[in-house]
Amino acid sequence: MTQLPIMRQAAAAAQGMYDEAFVTPMRQELVRLGFEELRTAEEVDAKLPGQKGTTLVVVNSICGCAAGRARPGVALALQRGPRPQRLLTVFAGQDREATTRARSYFEGHPPTSPQVALFRDGRLVFMMQRQEIEGRDAPEIAEHLVEAFAKYGV
Repeated sequence: MTQLPIMRQAAAAAQGMYDEAFVTPMRQELVRLGFEELRTAEEVDAKLPGQKGTTLVVVNSICGCAAGRARPGVALALQRGPRPQRLLTVFAGQDREATTRARSYFEGHPPTSPQVALFRDGRLVFMMQRQEIEGRDAPEIAEHLVEAFAKYGV
């Protein structure tokens, strides 16, 4: 039996740490930029592995580091030039299965929130961890991402 999208969203929201009404505006910051939210492990597996071209994955978070630095930095980077072909996001602490599955593709990198990963032809080529985000402001994060986009042929 196929779940209706509203039922799938309700089931995904039921596993979260936070009230979904509080998290929704944080999700929408990335969705408005063209990110596709992945709320289940199955959605991650359908969208992330083996993709040709470039994919940017943002592990979103409720923390101030994500709100004041990561999301605005990603937004600035996407305005400055070539964009990855696919933009995907999971929400740490809220969509646990999806986040765990996405992180399983970040080989060699411990989980942090937030995280920004760039894949090229299904291979992880760049990772920005929380410790690299929290010491920078949004324009510095954007510049670092733009440099990664140029280096890896976005």
